[in-house]
Amino acid sequence: MAVSKIVVSMFLVIFAMAFFTVQAQEFAPAPAPTSDGVSVDQGIAYVLMLVALVLTYLIHPMDASSYNFF
Repeated sequence: MAVSKIVVSMFLVIFAMAFFTVQAQEFAPAPAPTSDGVSVDQGIAYVLMLVALVLTYLIHPMDASSYNFF
């Protein structure tokens, strides 16, 4: 019985020390944003330009050929 009280008291002391060290941590402030949205807009523009280019080269041969696709 005395051994279990010692084990429990040691556990509580260790838990209390760990609890206070966890509470002592502070989070660093968030870094400032590195993008103002210009790169996102430019990425969207490149994707739309690529889609337009692919569609142009897919549709143009259909118009120029003598076969009826539809």
